[in-house]
Amino acid sequence: MKRTFILLLDSFGIGALPDADKFGDVGTNTLLHIAENCFQGKADIANLRQGPLKMPNLTKIGLNAAAKACCGQTIPGLDENVTPTGLYGYATEISRGKDTTSGHWEIAGAPVLFDWGYFPKTCPSFPAELTKAFIEKSGIPGILGDKHASGTDIINEFGDEHLKTGKPIVYTSSDSVFQIAYHEEAPGGLARLYELCKIARELLMPYNIGRVIARPFVGKDGKYTRTENRHDYSITPHMPTLLDKIVAASGSVIGIGKIPDIFAHRGFTKEVTAHGLKELFAKTLQEIKTAPDRSLVFTNFVDFDMYFGHRRDVAGYADALEKFDKMIPELYPILQPGDVVIITADHGCDPTHSGSDHSREYIPVLAFGPDIKGGSIGRRETFADIGQSIAHYLEVGELEYGEAFL
Repeated sequence: MKRTFILLLDSFGIGALPDADKFGDVGTNTLLHIAENCFQGKADIANLRQGPLKMPNLTKIGLNAAAKACCGQTIPGLDENVTPTGLYGYATEISRGKDTTSGHWEIAGAPVLFDWGYFPKTCPSFPAELTKAFIEKSGIPGILGDKHASGTDIINEFGDEHLKTGKPIVYTSSDSVFQIAYHEEAPGGLARLYELCKIARELLMPYNIGRVIARPFVGKDGKYTRTENRHDYSITPHMPTLLDKIVAASGSVIGIGKIPDIFAHRGFTKEVTAHGLKELFAKTLQEIKTAPDRSLVFTNFVDFDMYFGHRRDVAGYADALEKFDKMIPELYPILQPGDVVIITADHGCDPTHSGSDHSREYIPVLAFGPDIKGGSIGRRETFADIGQSIAHYLEVGELEYGEAFL
């Protein structure tokens, strides 16, 4: 029996790509800079974590070895004398962006070699004709925001006015996104927010915008927080992906968390809703226990990006990494002969970098399982090597991009 599992740590980059200068990301390195802050005592959290970054389980698989091969230095706090038990390496992104959709699609063998549509860093950001059409079709009294913004900042800036007027908060970023923030206790609640997103998704097709994101929040009197009821509305992948190949070969694809949203719900035999690091891991374990032959379980651990990378929370990011690392041993007792686990990322989001955007970085590629012998797989020329490896391993046909390492 052959089964595969992708555990994707959203935004866990390990070093700036050669073209990082084009994105304003020279010198970024999500893992290294978090570890340096921990080593220097700058990422302590009372009663949670202190001192150097502790990731013994990922280090044993090959994380430190992959990071050293990528950026030429070991990660402070990680044991450099460990002999990796898994395959380890790092991958280059050939897609033109540094966004979630591009990273995931490239991993699945469909790199984004075209340019997404983006909105300018002006205020207003959105074309007048788009805003007009959105207002008319949705029946809203207008919009608030209409600019590039941090999601946590803009709901506090406009939350009060949103509740008074009924106008949704609409904003964007350096990614190809149209984001709508809406209070869960405003008229219509979540159902109304999701309806607005579907309207926007249709209107944005001519603009080639990758995702519309529902950003629900709660709170009052200028103090608001986002909830876990986020929903992404992505465009459909432009070519067949690994997921499509597996399903066409009568295999199974189980998407956990935001994964189905990213692929516009195409190429799945089962979708599992889960939020938060602990629940996502628990649901992953549950699906691994029952996954059939020729299957892929694909989980996105979004907390690293959403709660810590974008918010430039170094200590929180470190704490989440350590918590994830402690969960790894729970995998071993349930893995069967023929199982392969791949731990990777989709881009970087260096919490020590300026601004709040993603960073253009290499991603780690770690693979392990009962039948995997440790060793280096070196520098992979595209994220698609992951998808091609799984396609080859599960014998579902070749992908157009990528070279297999399994």
